[in-house]
Amino acid sequence: QVQLVESGGGLVQPGGSLRLSCAASGIIFSNSFMGWYRQPPGKGREQVATITRDSSTNYSDSVKARFTISRDNAKNTVYLQMNSLKPEDTAVYYCWTFYFGIQYWGKGTPVTVTS
Repeated sequence: QVQLVESGGGLVQPGGSLRLSCAASGIIFSNSFMGWYRQPPGKGREQVATITRDSSTNYSDSVKARFTISRDNAKNTVYLQMNSLKPEDTAVYYCWTFYFGIQYWGKGTPVTVTS
């Protein structure tokens, strides 16, 4: 059974930082394509960043140079370091994997950027 459990969300002021974590189980994590998506209030879900099993990364234009995705295969965990946060980064952030042709999502962790 694939499980993705996010943590690290919260309330932060503009310009601040947060680090999200996603603990994965039920998959061969070191071989897995992982990523983060987000869903702003009243909008659709959008891809934020992805990381391959070889740690190649890709970012949406809106977060490039501010967010960093990384993985720790020993801990079966993927991270999203978010710096220089803006109010428009407010969203529920979801961990994601594409594993043997099936997409899996975590339940999400909310991030609110406000003064």
